[in-house]
Amino acid sequence: MMLIEETTVPQSALPVAEFKDHLRLGTGFGEDDLQDAVLESYLRAAMAAIEARTGKILIERSFSWSVTFWRDQTAQTLPVAPVSAMEDFAIVDRGGQETGADLADIQLAPDMQRPRIRATHGCLPSIPAGGFVQMRFIAGFGPEWSDLPADLAQAVMMLAAHYYDYRHEAGLSGGALPYSVNALIERYRTVRLFGGGR
Repeated sequence: MMLIEETTVPQSALPVAEFKDHLRLGTGFGEDDLQDAVLESYLRAAMAAIEARTGKILIERSFSWSVTFWRDQTAQTLPVAPVSAMEDFAIVDRGGQETGADLADIQLAPDMQRPRIRATHGCLPSIPAGGFVQMRFIAGFGPEWSDLPADLAQAVMMLAAHYYDYRHEAGLSGGALPYSVNALIERYRTVRLFGGGR
């Protein structure tokens, strides 16, 4: 199973000005914007870390996901949440040819923890031996920073500030998140119900 981020978070959606305020950086100087690229990189790193820990996509973007078998013939849990729309669905055989399956064969069952696709009728379309299913979908709380729940937005700010404060130190505690950040994101973490799945 492979998840690919097809689009990235646009620069316009990143709260660089708010992050400057959070850090209490001085303003009014001629070179106020020189650090913007650096601050943006810390925001992106913090978002990526929180998305990895929670399985929640913060700012809306498009993903593709390919699988070679269904865990359940009637429904398949998607790897991230929240998912707002399915954009494409295709089954590809061993030779690379599409089999004729399309979005009409499935329906999205949105869920904050475990969004799923379900068969429109009966079972999900069969995946041929050596083939795979390719899905494209839109995931995220929304296209703007203001669409994030307040606690997740705060967690990103705090973690980005942590990265900024310790930017000159190599290897921070083996990638462990600060306790305060963990406390904010805990309720968003997906509980794994069985080995290897969600």
